Amino acid sequence: VQLVESGGGSVQAGGSLRLSCAASGYTYSSYTMGWFRQAPGKEREGVAAIDSEGNTIYAESVKGRFAISNNNTRNTVYLQMNSLKPEDTAMYYCAADPFVRWLYYLVETEYRVWGQGTQVTVSS
Repeated sequence: VQLVESGGGSVQAGGSLRLSCAASGYTYSSYTMGWFRQAPGKEREGVAAIDSEGNTIYAESVKGRFAISNNNTRNTVYLQMNSLKPEDTAMYYCAADPFVRWLYYLVETEYRVWGQGTQVTVSS
């Protein structure tokens, strides 16, 4: 089971980035997929998640700016990030698990498979 993130980079405030997470080694469509981030000196936090039925959930800090989506054909989950702010600067991680409990989609301990992360830096 492997997750590989890509798409991070540096952007000015107000800009956009799209992160991708390619999954392999398991039945992708049956898993809940989540995006988490960790800024220097801070704990990792849940950003967005999508389950096998397409239900989505977002952290309050990114609602209306970020969008998570699935491409089951390509076994890939995306995080479209618009109107980026300097406080969005962090390492972003993709995570997966088939048994994430509803209401816990943004809790990192619910996920057992993690990618290596991709850095997002937003300058003011």
